[in-house]
Amino acid sequence: MSLLAGKSIVITGAGRGIGAATAEAMAAEGASLLLLARKAEGITELATRLRRTGARVEAMTCDVAEFSQVQAALTHAREMLGAVDALINNAAVIDPIGPLAATDPAAWGTAIDINLKGVYHGLRAALPIMRARGAGVIVNIGSGAAHNPLEGWSAYCASKAGSHMLTRCAHLENKGHGVRVFSLSPGTVATDMQRRIKASGINPVSQMDFSQHAPVTAPARALVWLCTEAAADLAGQEVSLRDPAIRARIGLD
Repeated sequence: MSLLAGKSIVITGAGRGIGAATAEAMAAEGASLLLLARKAEGITELATRLRRTGARVEAMTCDVAEFSQVQAALTHAREMLGAVDALINNAAVIDPIGPLAATDPAAWGTAIDINLKGVYHGLRAALPIMRARGAGVIVNIGSGAAHNPLEGWSAYCASKAGSHMLTRCAHLENKGHGVRVFSLSPGTVATDMQRRIKASGINPVSQMDFSQHAPVTAPARALVWLCTEAAADLAGQEVSLRDPAIRARIGLD
């Protein structure tokens, strides 16, 4: 039996990278999907391709920095799919990269709007729907940057630290209502974000060779697993793909 058969899942930042790989993995496991991204091109093409495989997939533009758009997307998902069984809060940006003393305040604020407020908006829109049903899973994409400061990444580190605390707060408030909230820390992953980091030449991560980063299929498989009962005991935690025990449970090694 497919792991996610009958499940309806919303993925933000689904146009590329981890989001797109997750959509492919979840469609293959039988999930019905609503793909969200700021630009239509990537998600429209992906949805069309996945529908050819027999999957039930729709795409919708959504700026997670705007609560009204996130709320409209989650409402649409519930009406279209009949429920929202899981939300993957994946949308994020790395920019602005640079020293605090020189970063553009507007760009810094935009990063917070997407990486932190975007996660809050997803939680705020999804939790009432899930609590009303007494079931649901929310996974916020975390990062080691939430715990370890990195030169030039002040907005990214601060926003991921905030997202980590949102995960813990959401778990505390909803663990008795059938809703499981996780953070997935995937490590460095071979995406366009890493190309942007490489080009910056700032901090040790930019010095890594692209081949050292994990393939996008690893976090995609982890996200499928987190949406199943097999991961229920980890609710409220940050699940790190650097942890050998976690990788073994998922079957990544």
